[in-house]
Amino acid sequence: MTPRRHQRSASADDLLTTLGLLTAQARAGAELQHARVELASALQREMLPASLPALPGLRTAARYAPARDGLDIGGDWYDGFPLPDGTVAFSIGDVQGHDVEAAAFMGQVRIGLRAVAAAAPDPGEVLSRANDLLLSMDRELFATCSFLRFDPATWELESARAGHVPAVWATADGEYGITLDDGGLPLGMLTGSGYPVTRRRLTAAGSLVLLTDGVVEGPSFPIEVGLERVLRVVRDAAGTDPDELAAEVMRVADSTGHCDDAAVLVLSHEAAAPR
Repeated sequence: MTPRRHQRSASADDLLTTLGLLTAQARAGAELQHARVELASALQREMLPASLPALPGLRTAARYAPARDGLDIGGDWYDGFPLPDGTVAFSIGDVQGHDVEAAAFMGQVRIGLRAVAAAAPDPGEVLSRANDLLLSMDRELFATCSFLRFDPATWELESARAGHVPAVWATADGEYGITLDDGGLPLGMLTGSGYPVTRRRLTAAGSLVLLTDGVVEGPSFPIEVGLERVLRVVRDAAGTDPDELAAEVMRVADSTGHCDDAAVLVLSHEAAAPR
């Protein structure tokens, strides 16, 4: 007697077909996600400046680290550029959200700041005009930002903050601190927002470090602890090579357990000449 082959039930065949379809969909989804990550990474790379301005007595450097997880990329930026009046502007910021949309919005914020900075009288007005410009685009994203203007003729630094992480500073003669200056709302939240301006004359050689929250905040410790760690790093290396200092500050980000991207901008300066 010839033995009969065991026949799979229709339900088993259906199950295998369904699993095959789900596997194909998962593979396609993974490929799509990978493509979106690559696109966001490319946008980020192209929109960050190829170089930063440097002046006699002022050296600059920056670092950017992409996020560790998937689409958590695209929101952080730094920038530096000369202005028509002979001053130099710097900005750093963080767009709410991630992925391609955040990377594209980051580019709009950065370009908007450059566009209005040439005509605005101070950093507070730059942020105010950029805020209204972004709101006119009718986007649902917002961005935190710090904007600074350095005058090489007077050695004065003007700064304003839009809901952004405070900067950290230290001088070669042992002074140091965290800049807890008054600020305003993030860009893109409320029409007519105001941004107070802080003015400082750089009378002692030292370093000013601007950063995004991905550097100082993560699962391992809160932002206050991260800022204190950065402060120790800056205090011990004030006025030294800005590229080396930027690398040291970025190592703090590696210890936070963060999943966000992170950016650091360092201005190392000599002392202003006596008036």
